[in-house]
Amino acid sequence: MTSTDAHTNTGKSADRPLSSPIVAALEQAWTAIQARHPQIPDVVIVLASGSVGAPRGALKLGHFAAMRWTHAEATETVGASGSALGEVFVGGEGLALGAVDVLGTLLHEATHALAHVRGVKDCSRQGRYHNRKFRDLADEMGLDVREVPVIGWSDTHVPTATKDEYATTVTALTAALTIHRRAEGAMPVTAPDDEAAGADTNTGNGSTGPNPSRNGAAARCGCGRRIRVTASVLALGPITCGLCGQPFSTSDTDTSDAAEADAADTDAVAVADSTNGKDPR
Repeated sequence: MTSTDAHTNTGKSADRPLSSPIVAALEQAWTAIQARHPQIPDVVIVLASGSVGAPRGALKLGHFAAMRWTHAEATETVGASGSALGEVFVGGEGLALGAVDVLGTLLHEATHALAHVRGVKDCSRQGRYHNRKFRDLADEMGLDVREVPVIGWSDTHVPTATKDEYATTVTALTAALTIHRRAEGAMPVTAPDDEAAGADTNTGNGSTGPNPSRNGAAARCGCGRRIRVTASVLALGPITCGLCGQPFSTSDTDTSDAAEADAADTDAVAVADSTNGKDPR
């Protein structure tokens, strides 16, 4: 995409490409990951919306899907060994999180790619539950991994040592991430802190202490994440957690777990803060 409208020109060169430098930087970052982990396969990087089609108030940060693309010269042998390429999707909204978190998304999806190459079943429950095999592979990829109720070892972060190892990549991503996509219909939710996520899920009348909050009732989902929402907003319809797939509720009724199912695609999903797009996972 190139900016050519004189009425919307911001002073930058009208011929300067906007999206291709981002995709190129993502591809270079993937190559840097492959250089350190030779089993990571080649993939097609796809940059698109992470909020369109997602549950309201949720963002898809990324996913890995095996054998989604094929070389043009191999159209007659799709499915043959070596002809199919995997896909790594990166949500445009997640670019607002910055270079380190975007690198974290790529490393998370590279972990799924590594599991696919090795024939390791790292997820279940429609790709939401990340098991100990995923945890071990993510650790091998240089990620810090924490367990989250209901969805398992999905909470991954880039530690300082890995950030330093990929310093050149982080610098290149920082230079390339000049734009990000605005989320579609994000709800005004508050990202939970670690303490809240592990607290008692009994919210009762919405109070988190002796005095109810004036910022709305405290609602929780099946994995213990918390948001504050007014009764009038909650009455408009369910607000679904992008991680566990369960609705946020102000009652103390337990939410049911999702049925076990295998998944071809594995997603990194986050509840979005509508003011800054911060990723709380």
